[in-house]
Amino acid sequence: MPSADELYVRAVRYGYHGVIRPVLFRMHGGDPEKIHGQLVSTMGHLPESLLGVVERLIGQDRDPVDIAGIHFPGRVGVAAGLDKDAVAACVWASLGFGFAELGTVTRHAQPGNPRPRLFRLVKSEAIINRMGFNNNGAEAMAVKLDDAGVRRGNNRLGAPVGVSVGKTKKTPLGEAVPDYLFSLETLAPYADYIAINVSSPNTPGLRSLQSQRGIEELTGALVSRARELDPGDPVPIFVKMAPDLSAGQVDDMLMACESTGISGIIATNTTVERGGIAPADRHLASQAGGLSGRPLTRTALERVRWITRHTGLPVVGVGGIMTPADAQAMFDAGARLVQLYTGFVFEGPALVMGINKLCRPGSGGR
Repeated sequence: MPSADELYVRAVRYGYHGVIRPVLFRMHGGDPEKIHGQLVSTMGHLPESLLGVVERLIGQDRDPVDIAGIHFPGRVGVAAGLDKDAVAACVWASLGFGFAELGTVTRHAQPGNPRPRLFRLVKSEAIINRMGFNNNGAEAMAVKLDDAGVRRGNNRLGAPVGVSVGKTKKTPLGEAVPDYLFSLETLAPYADYIAINVSSPNTPGLRSLQSQRGIEELTGALVSRARELDPGDPVPIFVKMAPDLSAGQVDDMLMACESTGISGIIATNTTVERGGIAPADRHLASQAGGLSGRPLTRTALERVRWITRHTGLPVVGVGGIMTPADAQAMFDAGARLVQLYTGFVFEGPALVMGINKLCRPGSGGR
């Protein structure tokens, strides 16, 4: 017999699948990037009175936890890419998210790769993107957060704010460190944590920074600068890994992260592999970019399981979380937090609610 919580989650999911999602997926002729942009913009302009109603209906039952000196009111967060420029930063907590990772943002504003660059694989419950870090730049995000009254640790938006930082495309790899440092220095006053994105497949050469030498140099510089900016309480720095690394490469990265003082690992980013795509979507498999969603579920879980067995650093599980059971598997594998992107697109707020109500680390479900 389903519990009251399970029935409530099912009802919200039914409403999203039966009414809201079909309308969303048909907007703008079905162009996923235009739909995403309009939806995030609309969310960012919702009145506080409506957000209060939304929070009472679907934003409750979060499970708090303290990690890396940060108090997270819930364990499920927004993954980088959903809100690149902090447009809807004020909304995520009302939807039940316990934190939001904004970005990825770069030192310089950039348009990203040519369109079309975002492809929805409906039968596969997946997305392929080659966005290329399109964003308004680190300084613009700092202004946006400053205008919203956000300061590191003040919980102005109802949940911690992380910021994912990446390398500007035009910046040579040899100058990557100062490029990342600029973004860190600009955003440290506002971010509860900084996530280093060295794992996107959509910026040429970026993943080469995941080598042991590359990650040691980059993380060492950023951790050192964070300590200089605030010697008593430096902003925690996380590293986001690709799912396509070998076990040896993962171990090398973990060793480097531990030695330089990284506060946590985010696993994983999108994959360049194309396994798990449904026959109806195979015409899109040749599109360049990173694949996310259901085809990544097993790989991301296996990667999280490996990482948690080889490091004491807290791990944020992300990739292919499409149901509360997928999130519970991440928790059972040792993840302390999880993040959503593609799952939120396909399942809506019912997925956030389901994780909050039905999942607990180490419980095997409730």
